[in-house]
Amino acid sequence: MIFDTHLHLIDQSALRYPWLSGVPALNRDFSYDEYAVQARRAGIEGALHMEVDVDPADIEAETSHVKALSHQKDSLLRGAIASCRPEEPGFAAYIERQRADPFVKGFRRVLHVMPDELSEGALFRENIKRLAGTQLTFDLVVLPHQIPKAIALADLAPDVQFVLDHCGVPDIKGSSEHPWREHMAQIARRPNVVGKISGVVAYADTGSWTVETLRSYVEHTIECFGWDRVVWGSDWPVCTLGGGLATWVAATHALLAGASIDERQKLLSGNAKRLWSL
Repeated sequence: MIFDTHLHLIDQSALRYPWLSGVPALNRDFSYDEYAVQARRAGIEGALHMEVDVDPADIEAETSHVKALSHQKDSLLRGAIASCRPEEPGFAAYIERQRADPFVKGFRRVLHVMPDELSEGALFRENIKRLAGTQLTFDLVVLPHQIPKAIALADLAPDVQFVLDHCGVPDIKGSSEHPWREHMAQIARRPNVVGKISGVVAYADTGSWTVETLRSYVEHTIECFGWDRVVWGSDWPVCTLGGGLATWVAATHALLAGASIDERQKLLSGNAKRLWSL
């Protein structure tokens, strides 16, 4: 069975998503019910909701919205990685509010579409260090050239658990492996960083990729982090740009064909359950 650590739900009647206007293929509702049907067919037993970069005024409403969905009978939702703004003075109070809710398992601030210097600000860095001792993780979504910025955060806050999303966002469509390959090896040397096998079908040529197109990127990520520090995510509905949930699950199984049962279990569910105490 599979545990999905990276599910996005989109409900434009409840929340505002400013960025969706620039991505027509995703600019519609993607409901929990739609996901659940596909997920159960693919062998997914549970999921963490990943924040969808909603309007800042809707950040806490997004978590409440997803939590309500988790109360449905037989819901797959086990928790949320909530949006946050570490660059703002209200972050400390925000953390305390979220810590009171066991449904919140961690945070993410989208960085790959932001200026590099955002994560270098003194307040941003001080606030990231506040996560130490909270058992709350911080997801990093950065472009290959920004991985050194992520390394700096990991070194600054060694007691915070970080998760590197989407295999470090490699340019698979452009067949580019450098400096991504070197940077991945460097960040994986930080014991407080876990690698997430997700997102890659959207970074390949969405109409022509094959399992072999993805192989070197996925295998390098696993090789760098090791089987005890990798988790799996669907990145639904972004994965629909590259074939959809069932296609990505099938590709994952093909990529793991040479792994042992124990190794597959760690990547597909065991590590996530341990990391987030699920």
